[in-house]
Amino acid sequence: MYFVDSHTHIFLEEFDSDISNVIQRAHTAGVNRFYLPNIDVDSIERLNTLSDQYPNLCYPMMGLHPTSVGKNFREEIIIIENWLDKRKYCAIGEIGIDLYWDKTFLKEQIEAFEIQLQWSIERNLPVAIHTREAFPVIFESIHKIGAEKLRGIFHSFGGSREELEEIVSLQNFMIGINGVVTYKNAQFRDYLPMISIERILLETDAPYLSPVPHRGKRNEPSYLRLIAEKLAEIYELPIEIIAGKTTGNALRLFG
Repeated sequence: MYFVDSHTHIFLEEFDSDISNVIQRAHTAGVNRFYLPNIDVDSIERLNTLSDQYPNLCYPMMGLHPTSVGKNFREEIIIIENWLDKRKYCAIGEIGIDLYWDKTFLKEQIEAFEIQLQWSIERNLPVAIHTREAFPVIFESIHKIGAEKLRGIFHSFGGSREELEEIVSLQNFMIGINGVVTYKNAQFRDYLPMISIERILLETDAPYLSPVPHRGKRNEPSYLRLIAEKLAEIYELPIEIIAGKTTGNALRLFG
């Protein structure tokens, strides 16, 4: 079986001491491709370095994470856009709106999000969207910029039935499912089959959100199979089908 980790931060310092072992364990588990979303200006060097070190495994994205948006975000936006002109990236990400921790810079988050959505149209790249307690604002911006022109993925989906229905209506968008689906309180499992398996990607979001039984420990791509096993249970499909469909979905989205 061939798995793709569509959203992982293995370029972060949490993996500095054993990145080669992490990648080998992933390979042993059948995970042979990693899509790496950028966070902010400070993470770019790490992102590019790991992508250059493993060019046939690691595929970088470029964007500004919503929790990194502050009053001076326009300075970072300029730097990030310049990097999009310097080298090849597979997507605009990780972008979005996060109102869980702090609403202070909501206006700035919306502006940064919409600027980066516009980039995706201009450059014909998909977007990797982070949303936390912000689905209505996210949807509003998507429709404002042009839902029919945009394509991408709602990373780490854990929203309500109504929010999933809205995503289903956005025909060019998929959802990313990670370790949260294995948690006891993951209520979205009940209505997840509303969206076709043809529109689901697997992700770890490593080093965060480790699946059961590793919850609370550092996450890594080798745990992706645990997420696939839970999806196989939910969709009542063999894990081989889950692997094949989600891998195909990732390759179709990112190219």
